[in-house]
Amino acid sequence: QLQASGGGLVQAGGTLRLSCGTSAFSFENYALSWFRQVPGKEREGVACISMSGRNRYYLDSVKGRFTISRDNAENAVYLEMNNLKPDDTAVYYCGARYPGCTVRSGVIVADVDYWGQGTQVTVSS
Repeated sequence: QLQASGGGLVQAGGTLRLSCGTSAFSFENYALSWFRQVPGKEREGVACISMSGRNRYYLDSVKGRFTISRDNAENAVYLEMNNLKPDDTAVYYCGARYPGCTVRSGVIVADVDYWGQGTQVTVSS
């Protein structure tokens, strides 16, 4: 139900901006998040933004490089990814959860109500 876009191939140190939206429901009452997954590994939480936008949570390895934001008027969530590294290579998924982010011991838990279809991000060295 969510549509993610913006992935691609980029060199290390480069920038990508992922977008995610839907026409099926309003994001206004949902926390929005980004996860990523590589083959053979579990999906890991990258970033989550609260319903109000006041609280943001990040995976330690992306802090200072990635920024999650939301635009309720556009019914969209974004992930600005700077200084990309080869270890960032993954399929990135957006998610929506009512009413807030699920974070346990600093880990963003993959407990969402709706998922996007995924967009591939490949960072070459």
